Amino acid sequence: MSERNEASWNTIISGCVGVGLYAEAFELFRKMLVQNIEPNIFVLSSLISACNKSASMVSQGIQIHGFVAKIGLLSDVFVSTALLHFYGTYGFMSNARRFFEEMPERNVVSWTSLMVGYSNNGDPEEAMKIYSRMRREGISCNQNSFATVISSCGSLEDELLGRQVLAHVVVSGLESNVSVANSLISMFGSFGDVENAKCVFYRMGERDIISWNSIISAYSQNGICEESLRIFQKMRRANVKPNSTTLSSLVSACSSVDNLKWGTGIHGLVVKLGLDSIVCICNTLVTLYSESGRFENSELLFLEMPERDLISWNSMLASYVQNGQCREALELLAELLRMSKIRSHVTFASAMAACSSPETLLEGKTVHALIIRAGFHENLLMGNSLITMYGKCGVMGAAERAFHTMAARDGVTWNALIGGFVENEEPREAMKAFKSMRENGLSANYITLVNILGSCSAPNDLLTYGMPIHASIVHTGFERDDYVKNSLLTMYAKCGDLASSNFIFAGFANKNAVSWNAMIAANAHHGSGEEALKLFVEMHRSGLGFDHFSFSGGLAASSNLAILEEGQQLHNLIIKLGFDSDLHVTNAAMDMYGKCGEMVDVLKILPEPSNRSRLSWNILISGFSRHGFFKEALETFHEMLQVGIKPDHVTFVSLLSACNHGGLIDEGLAYFSSMTSEFGVTPGIEHCVCIIDLLGRSGRLGEAEKFITEMPIPPNDLVWRSLLSACRNHNNLELGKKAAERLLELDPSDDAAYVLLSNVCAINGRWDDVETVRKKMKSNNIRKKPACSWVKVKNKVTSFGMGDRSHAQTEQIYMKLKDLMKMIKQAGYVPDTSFALHDTDEEQKEHNLWNHSEKIALAFGLINSVEGSTIRVFKNLRVCGDCHSVYKHVSEAVRRDIVLRDPYRFHHFSRGKCSCGDYW
Repeated sequence: MSERNEASWNTIISGCVGVGLYAEAFELFRKMLVQNIEPNIFVLSSLISACNKSASMVSQGIQIHGFVAKIGLLSDVFVSTALLHFYGTYGFMSNARRFFEEMPERNVVSWTSLMVGYSNNGDPEEAMKIYSRMRREGISCNQNSFATVISSCGSLEDELLGRQVLAHVVVSGLESNVSVANSLISMFGSFGDVENAKCVFYRMGERDIISWNSIISAYSQNGICEESLRIFQKMRRANVKPNSTTLSSLVSACSSVDNLKWGTGIHGLVVKLGLDSIVCICNTLVTLYSESGRFENSELLFLEMPERDLISWNSMLASYVQNGQCREALELLAELLRMSKIRSHVTFASAMAACSSPETLLEGKTVHALIIRAGFHENLLMGNSLITMYGKCGVMGAAERAFHTMAARDGVTWNALIGGFVENEEPREAMKAFKSMRENGLSANYITLVNILGSCSAPNDLLTYGMPIHASIVHTGFERDDYVKNSLLTMYAKCGDLASSNFIFAGFANKNAVSWNAMIAANAHHGSGEEALKLFVEMHRSGLGFDHFSFSGGLAASSNLAILEEGQQLHNLIIKLGFDSDLHVTNAAMDMYGKCGEMVDVLKILPEPSNRSRLSWNILISGFSRHGFFKEALETFHEMLQVGIKPDHVTFVSLLSACNHGGLIDEGLAYFSSMTSEFGVTPGIEHCVCIIDLLGRSGRLGEAEKFITEMPIPPNDLVWRSLLSACRNHNNLELGKKAAERLLELDPSDDAAYVLLSNVCAINGRWDDVETVRKKMKSNNIRKKPACSWVKVKNKVTSFGMGDRSHAQTEQIYMKLKDLMKMIKQAGYVPDTSFALHDTDEEQKEHNLWNHSEKIALAFGLINSVEGSTIRVFKNLRVCGDCHSVYKHVSEAVRRDIVLRDPYRFHHFSRGKCSCGDYW
């Protein structure tokens, strides 16, 4: 054009903006000003809207604001509204609000722009305040206003407010507007009200792609994922072409429904439509494959992405963490840092989730330092994640420091702290934190209650904490929550009240897998293994599938019963269903084989050292110890250290137990000393009991007594019972009486205290004292726990008590006992009548000894088992010395291997010898 006027300049600049030629538009604007031609309000509004398209144009937007102010056009509502929208787009809400308040004139678009700014910048509450003010000032909303307000209600999850806004929409006559209806669908979806979302969708006279996306997302986010897939099929039949948002929602739906077949099909559709390079879809596919167990696909997809955003990196970080690839997650974080990519608090939250074991504590501290350097240390999510991380690493001191340095705390913060204390077996501290939480005005949610109920695990806890918390749960209505009910069930079982556990379980209207698993575990923990296995079968009959918790509970029941055949059958089912690759299940199977006396099978299924968890190592050390392989137990401990696994308090219980039963006194004392100095593990009462038992077994009773007086924690009943047992073994009447007095002070109803004291007196020939002890037991209505032994023959478990004559084969059993006695006496057996604790003649004492339950069970096993097979006998109390001697002689006389398990260890008898070396 030879000559341009104001109209031609305005037209060409607006045209450039309209087709996305923003740089050219601003260059023309500069030339226009050089020629002293003043732009009109439409061009200025157009240029300001162009600045919303790219963050690189923020400076131009601010310059135009200055120009508009200079030429006096800020009073124009169109220009000022465009500027208001510009500031909101880039999150400059304080500037936007100040500019809004200074506007001489506002229209509905101005009000809506401010609401949109607040809503898009994560402040829906402020958006609703603007809406309320708008109504007070008599400004009528348009469809955009309502769409923004409805979206804010959904973000706030305020259903009451949402329904009030819906009433305003109906009054305004805009409920049929497409954008308003789309927002209503999304809002109802966020409330979990899919029925109303569906009603709005099907009443729409006209729908666009956003309508379809909104209803698909509503079903997907509420777990009704099959329906979201059906809606997608309808969408395809309606010839509506899906976009990236549609496909992202569908992939998420497939993740929730665990339908990999659908997910891979949608992946194929993504490729077919040429959308496989869109970052948001790739991100969702990375998550889908990870959650479906196809980790290799997830990783490959991430590596092949032509472009990645921060969500891509965060998704892959989360994928590594979810699949237990914590080292790889930390390497990915390091790569992200090297590339100087923008990081968010979500990135660091995933990185901290990767540092969730004591072995990754150093890396966790490094991530903590990076958080401080990045300036995220005051972020609430970061504080909560730090508490969780340090709790999982077993460093509650650091977790508490992180808690106390937080400027603000929410319910998640308190839950993380309480959960950390529970996980690290500090129930008193968990209770203190729970009390402080309530004193600070925060209400418990179901997570709080599940955590705090988990800290109640002893009979004394039930009255002090458990029942009052249960009463509070009923008062607040949380007893209807399945997670809370399952936790109550487990708490009562751990505290010894299985009847209450059964009552809660019976009250479930619809028992799910979690309920069944909790009840199976409760019975297994409480020693009701047969009932646990019966529940396992009933669960299967109910049509529910098993998971790793079900199998772990079933295996634990088999372990407690020490029934190898059931355990083997269960393990075969595990292999058949593919659960043998699950480390939790493998650990449970190892524990089962170890407790059933089959260390060979433990070693067969033992994972490679690099794939073992700390629990795997603990089970292995405990198994070796229980079976008398003390050298192997110690070697396993050192191998554990070599592969970088840090021992915990359970490790040291097993290790000290191995030294105890193996007579390795110096080694045991050295390990106890190293617990705190080398490994930072504070000795608990169970470790102290091991040392007392270690010293007591070896006859060093003076040292054992001195150790008790110098213990870092007050001695409990286990301590004094261990000393009393040592006094019985070494005939120390004076110290035995002292130990019994202390034990009865702590628990006057302890039957073991009376029995052991009576035994000490009997061994020393103090029969008057024996009678005094027995009279005291009778007057206090205290009964000795009856001995019981059982043996499994021909798939049936048969139990026997002391002098049991109730079995149909009683005559044969006692004839067999008579034959065995004669046979082994000829081979040199001499009855040890010191274990016959009644003041009778030697012949009667010998008769009493041969009425012991383990001898009866042995005779029954020999009569009914196949010649040459191994006899397996189990006893609920410690085997007596005379029975141990009989088992050795019988194994030689009948040329049979015999395995005897008592609560302390396994005894493998073969050819006249025992695996314990007569030291137990």
